[in-house]
Amino acid sequence: MKHLLIIIYLLLLCASCKVQEQVLVFTKTEGFRHKSIETGVSAIQKLGKENHFKVTHTEDSNIFSTEGLKDFDAIIFLSTTGNVFSGAQEQAFKTYINNGGSFMGVHSATNTEYHWPWYGKLVGAYFLDHPKHCEAHVHVQDGTHRSTQHLKSPWVLYDEWYNYRDMSPDLKVLLTVDESSYAGGKHGDYHPIAWYREYDGGRMFYTGLGHTIEIYSNPEFKQHLLGGIFYCLKRKK
Repeated sequence: MKHLLIIIYLLLLCASCKVQEQVLVFTKTEGFRHKSIETGVSAIQKLGKENHFKVTHTEDSNIFSTEGLKDFDAIIFLSTTGNVFSGAQEQAFKTYINNGGSFMGVHSATNTEYHWPWYGKLVGAYFLDHPKHCEAHVHVQDGTHRSTQHLKSPWVLYDEWYNYRDMSPDLKVLLTVDESSYAGGKHGDYHPIAWYREYDGGRMFYTGLGHTIEIYSNPEFKQHLLGGIFYCLKRKK
């Protein structure tokens, strides 16, 4: 009887345990390398520990295979640059998204895989250029999303403000940067800087923020990142 009770207890315990979600943080660079990458990785790892998802960090693109990606619930490109994949790795990543996977791009994820049109559509735009780092006003366009519901508008922030090219027309824009608050913007009155959508079987989230080391200590920015991760993990709470 005692053994039966122990078995029942263990079964109930296992049933109540949730399998921890797994997030891959990919930081390979074949172009400019941001000094904030390591700080960003540490910040996401800390968010993982605090919010019960496991973080795996790599710069090895060989993980992009059907087998290598099968256990990940979301993939984050943290300030990647340049052409980081072989043809087979590209196909494995596309298949991952087609099968319902989630992608999150941070900052120079838009400065990646220029030769691969599918990726450009996934991330939503390609990097064009940027002015000198400066303070600017960020406006919340959608305050209902997990990544923005904590933000006041305008949100005054110091960072590097990307201009983009080949921007997809159907992005669900979360944040815009006010070009009247700084010099060097090229989008006029409506300059998207963070967005999300479902795409080609999966879902994506992108934020153009994240250049400086200091921004990864900013509580509002870290909550912005966490909200994007939660969206990619399809968490309802």
